[in-house]
Amino acid sequence: MSDLLTLPVLPLRDTVIFPGAPTPIGAGRPGTLRAIQAASKSEEKLIFAVSQRENLERVTAERLHTIGTVARIGQLQQVTGGVHFLLVGEHRGISLRVTETDGYLEALVRKADEMMPPDPSDTAFLALQREVKERALEFGQKASFPEEVLKLILASAKEPGRLADLVAGYLDLPFAEHQMLLETLSVEDRLRQVLLHIQRQIGVIEAQQDIKSRVAQELGDRQREIVLREQLKAIQRELGEDTAADDLEELKDKLDELDLSPEARTEVDRELGRLGRMSQESMEYQVIRTYLETVAELPWNSRSTEHLDLARAELVLDEDHYGLQDVKDRVLEFLAVRQLRARINGEAESGESDAAPAETSVEVVEEEAEQVEESVGAPDTVPGNEDDRVAKAPILLFVGPPGVGKTSIAKSIARAVGREYVRISLGGARDEADIRGHRRTYVGAMAGRIIKGMKQAGTKNPVFLLDEVDKLGVSFQGDPASGLLEVLDPAQNDTFVDHYLGVPFDLSEVMFIATANFIQNIPGPLLDRMEVVEFTGYTEREKLEIARRYLIPRQVRENALEDEQIRFSDEAISAVIAGYTREAGVRQLERELGRLARKVARKIAAGEVESVELEPKTVTELLGRSKIHPESAARDDQVGIATGMFYTPAGGDIMFVEVSTMRGKGELVLTGQLGDVMKESARAAWSYARSHAVELGIPEEKFEGTDVHIHCPAGAIPKDGPSAGVTMATALVSAFSDRPARHDVAMTGELTLSGRVLPIGGVREKVLGAVRAGIHRIVLPSENEPDLEELPEDVRESLDVVAVEELGQVLAAAIRGGSYHDGRLVFREADSDASAVPDDVQN
Repeated sequence: MSDLLTLPVLPLRDTVIFPGAPTPIGAGRPGTLRAIQAASKSEEKLIFAVSQRENLERVTAERLHTIGTVARIGQLQQVTGGVHFLLVGEHRGISLRVTETDGYLEALVRKADEMMPPDPSDTAFLALQREVKERALEFGQKASFPEEVLKLILASAKEPGRLADLVAGYLDLPFAEHQMLLETLSVEDRLRQVLLHIQRQIGVIEAQQDIKSRVAQELGDRQREIVLREQLKAIQRELGEDTAADDLEELKDKLDELDLSPEARTEVDRELGRLGRMSQESMEYQVIRTYLETVAELPWNSRSTEHLDLARAELVLDEDHYGLQDVKDRVLEFLAVRQLRARINGEAESGESDAAPAETSVEVVEEEAEQVEESVGAPDTVPGNEDDRVAKAPILLFVGPPGVGKTSIAKSIARAVGREYVRISLGGARDEADIRGHRRTYVGAMAGRIIKGMKQAGTKNPVFLLDEVDKLGVSFQGDPASGLLEVLDPAQNDTFVDHYLGVPFDLSEVMFIATANFIQNIPGPLLDRMEVVEFTGYTEREKLEIARRYLIPRQVRENALEDEQIRFSDEAISAVIAGYTREAGVRQLERELGRLARKVARKIAAGEVESVELEPKTVTELLGRSKIHPESAARDDQVGIATGMFYTPAGGDIMFVEVSTMRGKGELVLTGQLGDVMKESARAAWSYARSHAVELGIPEEKFEGTDVHIHCPAGAIPKDGPSAGVTMATALVSAFSDRPARHDVAMTGELTLSGRVLPIGGVREKVLGAVRAGIHRIVLPSENEPDLEELPEDVRESLDVVAVEELGQVLAAAIRGGSYHDGRLVFREADSDASAVPDDVQN
């Protein structure tokens, strides 16, 4: 046979013919039938079987692979619509040219020679052939082929190339993999690829058999369990021990005792009826049973007995927490309302009051009495109806920096009013179902955290703490903050519907308390439903008292010490507060006190000492060098440097604003990681100084060709806010007028282009930070003067506050030689007589 043959082309769709493997083929396309007819008329009946690149009806030369199989047509049978025949591959062929003749394709084919390894007797090559045969036999056995037939087929493949082709023809592989095997002319590479495919096919068959056996076993066990359960039920009925019926009857009794609303009673009765008609083996049975048990465990009509003794409540709050007077006053006001309501309800029922007298101020009583009158005198109030006599509990939001006691005081409130306490943390919650639960149509559905908390409390009127409400997240699963809108609305939460329950549940008697660090992170509609109570940072004196009363005794106990073994002096505690903590709360302070206690405990355990008296020097020896380096007042006046005050969640502090002038193009440079608002304040101060140069005593020509550089130290810390406006203006005026700014004055306030000083926030923290830094003269917007009432009395007495309305007053107080008289800023010249200025305006 010549190496070059001209043969009709048999285009194959998603099929590959391998040499030596007989393959049944069906054909029906006209061009294909003509090619088969032409091949059948030849003496050798050869045809070139080649696969199409794409599964298309019309075939062209470009749409055929180059390498195919020269095959011989065997038995041919005419069928409706085409022919069926057996095709036996002879050898691989490479088409050199494909042309169309008499309506079918014809190709010039050259035989593709296989590449045998250099040494066919190499042991590794022989081992590869043997492994392919053994794995092929294993594959055939797992695929349920007769073992005798398998052995005969494999024995017929005498050559290694024929073995690889024979096994490849029987493997269930994608068309592309088959074509790649056909095009692999290296016998060794083809054997390796075939072996890899066999191993994968064996793994798939084993996995299928394993799954099949597991399913059969589970089905068998399930059937067996059902039969055994039916037999057990029959035996229990015969013995009168049908526990399932008893459990169902017990659950029904619990549900009948509940004081449910008509809507809830209808739903419960419907589910009970469904449960009674179901088989216990049904999956739905357990779902309904769990739902009814949840309903039965909820406190529909169970309340805690409240303590309405105001004196006792005030004592409890003072025992647990130092300071926080605003919070304590709000709780006592709530108790006063409850007490007055109880008295009025008692008079409505018996005609006389037996409630204890309220120990509240006249103003509080009058205010709460008005609320009581509005509630009791409402047209829809029915005397004797308990629900109408119960006041809606307040919804409080405690806002403040970490560690100031927001979470812990909620527990003290519960103890003071005699209610159960429940806490849930909302930090990081991103799913609305966390709040409102899942609908019962979902697999694994459960009630939301609000209903779970009520179930945990066991009463209808607990103190319910929603911790970290500002840390709620939003995701594709919903917005949990929106789910809280109904919970925290006193006008709606008496009919709160959890998705799992599906019926209203009354939350109006729950005293909800939410906590947050940053009020701006709370959505507006949610914030509108709560009464905000501000928690500010503690002063050093308050921290000292808290450490004495609470922190030190707790750390002494936790570190297995006795009171006489460790003693803290006030100076030692103050040294820890000032040198090792920088916070608004007391968490870090407690950690540092705990470190001291542990180091003392180690010395005592080692027998080095019997007791330790802690002084500032001892604190330094035990804790090492000071970790905190707060700013302190400058030692002397300097030109171009003014002292401002700033606020952080960890408390207030002072900040120096430095201004330097230099020859240039009149540009303004701002550095120190300033935010957009702070940059705008600097530009406003710069514009004000230029537009009022004459009034400020600055030569106008000094602005020409002068660059200004404004810098705020601690450049690694981002800074923003409008309250540094007056400080920047003071530093600018000082730099351009060559007059020193006073080092003993700290200031804050927003500046407008017209020179007005606007109010700012965080006055308490800012002033306390200035006092800590050793500054007692404060320049403050006049509208912020009422905020000074929040300061401790001893701090207020030590302050010299200058209330200002415009920048001239600020400069008069902050720059040496400045005074403000009749609405004008006046500077004393260095060479003039101080007596030339009226005594009442000299600074």
